[in-house]
Amino acid sequence: MKAELLNAGFEDLATAGQVVDTMENAEGTMLVVVNSVCGCAAGAARPGVLAALQRSEVKPDKLVTVFAGVDQEATAKMREYLLPYPPSSPSIGIFKDGELVHFIERHHIEGRSAQMIAQHLEMAFEEFCDEAKA
Repeated sequence: MKAELLNAGFEDLATAGQVVDTMENAEGTMLVVVNSVCGCAAGAARPGVLAALQRSEVKPDKLVTVFAGVDQEATAKMREYLLPYPPSSPSIGIFKDGELVHFIERHHIEGRSAQMIAQHLEMAFEEFCDEAKA
């Protein structure tokens, strides 16, 4: 479950210190996936994220993930950066220069297909990651 994102180029933030270092030095756009062992992570979130990254011409500069339920301190620290949204896993955030600009909560993932998640993310990449529009 973790390897699925790591094999696609995501950096695994397994400690709170790694999260702080990454977030405090964030430049450009960054996609953050709060990964999970639940069915909606396996069936929609991860496949949707991977499909969006494969298909979109516009992509975030950096890809990172924390794994809820596994790397608890790292996940708790990342959730501080995802405020004001309540804890949610899986969830997906887009940051621009360290500021959260888009967030997909679990309730926006549950009951949706990977294709729907991918389309949502492709539109978000266009809006927030396209330097020509910035």
